[in-house]
Amino acid sequence: MSDPIPRAGLTPRFWERKKLSALSPQEWEALCDGCGKCCMNKLEDDESGEVAFTRVACRLFDDATCRCANYDIRRQFVPECIQLTHETIANHAYWLPQTCAYKLLWEGKTLPEWHPLLSGTAETVHAAGVSMQNRTIPEFEVSEEDWEDHIIEEPL
Repeated sequence: MSDPIPRAGLTPRFWERKKLSALSPQEWEALCDGCGKCCMNKLEDDESGEVAFTRVACRLFDDATCRCANYDIRRQFVPECIQLTHETIANHAYWLPQTCAYKLLWEGKTLPEWHPLLSGTAETVHAAGVSMQNRTIPEFEVSEEDWEDHIIEEPL
């Protein structure tokens, strides 16, 4: 399978030389490892603020590719979908998966060896067992009251 995120032509290891705020739109998108965890519905404890990931996928999530089926116009269908940017990451990092490149770099950490920018292929995230590929349930198949029954440990 080819990489759905255009990574060709990017400066090697650009993320090590630039701040998140200095990334081009293509560089920003290339940071996405394609795990699909951000597209899973989450449960947040009102008292502790702790976030639990579920395997209950957004209605636009494609379980086979770990991609949004309508990424460019997703907010038309899912208005609550958060558009992560360097300006908004400080407000949203707490609910991003522990393995998320955006979160890791924002925290001053390095990318994992399976990240497509290091491995050269989008398949390594799946091979490493980090992605949600073939592990989800569509949100329209389970009531919100039952999401708790589908909590997953993070990281996978």
